[in-house]
Amino acid sequence: MEESPHIRFLRLLKEDRRYKVDAYQFVREALNFAQEELGMGGEPDEEERHLTGQELCEGIRIFAIRQFGYMAKLVLNSWGVFSTSDFGNLVYNLIEIEMMKKSEQDRREHFDDVFDFDEAFVQDFEMTLE
Repeated sequence: MEESPHIRFLRLLKEDRRYKVDAYQFVREALNFAQEELGMGGEPDEEERHLTGQELCEGIRIFAIRQFGYMAKLVLNSWGVFSTSDFGNLVYNLIEIEMMKKSEQDRREHFDDVFDFDEAFVQDFEMTLE
């Protein structure tokens, strides 16, 4: 009998304790945001829309800032996420348990050093008054 996605996910959390469950949920939500809100990964009517590692990192960055504002880096860090390499680890863990997909061209290292967290979430952050 094949394991359910829920059981595979629980096993992943037990085996790889680097990241909190919130980090995985956030990456999945950020993928959806990047595809639906930012239009990344192809046309909306395509059956299989795909983002590169670099595109997904950028989508995650924008989503984090929209969700958490100037607290984005702190929130991500609290989940065990300190660099874009961690995004890659999260994505590839989800791929391994079949909760995300990859293309033949995708590589785990495509997530390495996409941007610096301090620059992306601290130095580049601008507060505006509305």
